[in-house]
Amino acid sequence: MEDIWIFSEKQELTLELLNPGRSLADRMGAKLAVFTADGGLAQDYISHGADEVFVLPPLRPGQPLESYVVVLADEVRMRNPGVFLLGATPRGKEIGARLAVRVNAGLCSGCTGFDLKDGSGVLEMERRMFGGKAVQKILCSTHPQMAVVLPGTFEPAARLPDRRGVVIEVHSAPFSEVRIVSRSAKHREGADITEAKIIVCVGRGVESKEDMEGVRELARVVGGEIACTRPVAEERQWLPEEAYLGISGKRVKPDLYIGLGVSGQIQHVAGIQESKVIFAVNRDENAPILDAADYGVVGDVSRVIPRLIDELSRLLKV
Repeated sequence: MEDIWIFSEKQELTLELLNPGRSLADRMGAKLAVFTADGGLAQDYISHGADEVFVLPPLRPGQPLESYVVVLADEVRMRNPGVFLLGATPRGKEIGARLAVRVNAGLCSGCTGFDLKDGSGVLEMERRMFGGKAVQKILCSTHPQMAVVLPGTFEPAARLPDRRGVVIEVHSAPFSEVRIVSRSAKHREGADITEAKIIVCVGRGVESKEDMEGVRELARVVGGEIACTRPVAEERQWLPEEAYLGISGKRVKPDLYIGLGVSGQIQHVAGIQESKVIFAVNRDENAPILDAADYGVVGDVSRVIPRLIDELSRLLKV
């Protein structure tokens, strides 16, 4: 039976992919394998469901992560897996696209779910279309069936005690014409919002920059990260561009999303619709965000924010 393979350079995303990967492998009677450049994580991946862990050779100085495309392509041709799942980080999307071309395989990019079609070994994969208002279903007629899966689509795999697996060293040499000449740190305000459990999002309804102090205090009280809509980042430049959510920004799946003065246009809702709970504040009772919200308050955000801080501080005893 053709095996299920997983690759992501991020440990947390690999653990997410191990969840559906293990389910697919059990249903198909196949083995589940993970590729990693960090051999120290091999046993951890086995404990979370992997049967095999392929440890990739180290990159030489200046080699980018995309150099592994050559190695992965060689392994695909030699071992012929049935399914290859990759994490949809910026690097993962690049690697997935290059790999699909090299092995002449189909690829579902931005995958948000999949299942076996009619109990067979054929995956019926899903991705969002038209700003999240429609779901496209994709079947790959080539092998391996490849999907680049969005972060947060699945819960991390549970640890399975006393699991045993096989660790295999891959010896193919990674190669790329590209070399990294230098690196420079990019300023970021706060943590990675795609990993945040609580997000406080600022829209154009927050009209005064002074109100941002209240937004930051609210985020502190609830233990959340601050995000924004595209105009707040690009036009007002109140927050960095990596903080904006939407179809062309970050897609998130927090436990709680708090929208402050967010109108809720389709481009923004596409990036937050997987939130477990959506709470919105907007002065316009007809704002689209209130239709998408589980809970909504119609009111001026400059007045609502202080009251939220007071009530939540009291309830959470912050």
